[in-house]
Amino acid sequence: MASVPTTKPVKTRRIRREAKLLLEKAINSLILSVEHFNRPWDDGRVESVLILLDHAFEMQLKSCILHRGGRIREKRAKQTLGFDECVRVAFSNAAIKFLSEEDALLLQTINSLRDAAQHHLIDISEQHLYIQAQAGLTLFRRLLKEVFGKDLAVSLPARVLPLSTTPPTDLAKVFDDQIDEVKKLLKPGGRKRVEALAKLRSLAIIESSIQGEKLQPGEGELKAIAREVQQGKSWDQIFPGVASINITATGQGPSLDLRITKTTGTPITLVPEGTPGATVVAVKRVDELGFYNLGHHQLAEKMGLSPNKTTAVIAVLKLQENQDFYKKVQIGRSVFNRYSQKAIDAMAAALKERSIDEIWQEYQSKNSRKRKRG
Repeated sequence: MASVPTTKPVKTRRIRREAKLLLEKAINSLILSVEHFNRPWDDGRVESVLILLDHAFEMQLKSCILHRGGRIREKRAKQTLGFDECVRVAFSNAAIKFLSEEDALLLQTINSLRDAAQHHLIDISEQHLYIQAQAGLTLFRRLLKEVFGKDLAVSLPARVLPLSTTPPTDLAKVFDDQIDEVKKLLKPGGRKRVEALAKLRSLAIIESSIQGEKLQPGEGELKAIAREVQQGKSWDQIFPGVASINITATGQGPSLDLRITKTTGTPITLVPEGTPGATVVAVKRVDELGFYNLGHHQLAEKMGLSPNKTTAVIAVLKLQENQDFYKKVQIGRSVFNRYSQKAIDAMAAALKERSIDEIWQEYQSKNSRKRKRG
């Protein structure tokens, strides 16, 4: 399901000099990335496409932030914001926001793939590279239009815009093929384990981004994935996060758009800012952190109740059915029950009308009836 655009209407104010120069650099790097994608030979091609596309987005993000009235350098800092910080500002700062959750996910994936390509080994299939590059081009073009009111076609010939006119729209087929290649490389006696791990790295990077982690997969993790492949597990079992995204293609020729979208019901992982290895889409916004700031134990302490009687009050008042009082927060693969200060008010009001013993008795009676029905 495609995200509802979160960007604000285009402002007509004049582009600042610094923002304009950054935007020019962004477009230059994007053109070079497209040029390298379409090269007739493969030497250094994948690395060049990812490095240049990553640089194009960092320059564009900084330009957009400045144009929206934000800052790209902390007070007294010598360096400008890095890639991750730029995405965080563009996604989480309400006054500047121009990225959706899915936009941030795509940018994090491109950045992580670039990191692997620049610092180690990565073997990404042609179709997979195309998906990332064309989706990146779609996002770059959209941001240019929505933030600056500019058409990318003005900066380069329209014929250059499409990376391909026959996009692979079946994501499952792309990853099925990738896993089949890995299986062949892992055959006994093949001595191509390093190549197999390099292919798995690109899939593991996307999985990590979707699961809310910004860490390059280690050798041990990749070897464990390789064992799962050899055991015959399907790619959607090994990479459940990847299985939760789709690609959507609209238009054709110069107007071709390719977007990576999350399926309905796929939850966003929410963690406090500063969590080691957390991605931008994994960061819980400050207002939510301040709102759901109590765990079960803290709630019990605030109310002066035992944990069991706190559970009884929560159940009888059905606090977990009301988002004003309760929300589940997922950190990595763990889920935590979190309560707001409003939950305390609701519990206190209920205890003024009824004693804790009455509530406890009702809770026990309900549990007893459930056990009999079960």
